[in-house]
Amino acid sequence: MKKDVIINIKGIYNAGEDDDTDVIEMFTTGEFYSKDGSYYISYKESEATGFEGAVTTLKVEDQNCVTLSRDGDGHELAQLIVQNGVRHQCHYDMGYGDLMIGVSGRSIRSTLGESGGLLEFKYSLDINTMHTSENEMTILVQENSAPL
Repeated sequence: MKKDVIINIKGIYNAGEDDDTDVIEMFTTGEFYSKDGSYYISYKESEATGFEGAVTTLKVEDQNCVTLSRDGDGHELAQLIVQNGVRHQCHYDMGYGDLMIGVSGRSIRSTLGESGGLLEFKYSLDINTMHTSENEMTILVQENSAPL
């Protein structure tokens, strides 16, 4: 059963040069549900994220794998797979063409349960095998008592 939730997303991005670290935090509403042993967090992107009109869905499989899918305008804009100790080749639509990037999972921790919880994961990104950034995501999911 899908639940209406409040989602707090905090992203930390470090490009590695001169301690160039960006922290982005946002609150949004969305849906949370479980299916076939995995948890799903889904929300609509806003103009503030640069993906207005797109829908982002995170699929969380235990403590092992997080798949981020972003869909918009009838096609998939991005799919990033973060898996502990594994490097995946993933695509990311830059608006003027797809970019293939490497995503290497560093750690995943989830306390998600039937009423929400916390998801944390760390990963690095590379383009053409050249390291571009270290990334951390913290996502807090809480039931929303007000209808969306």
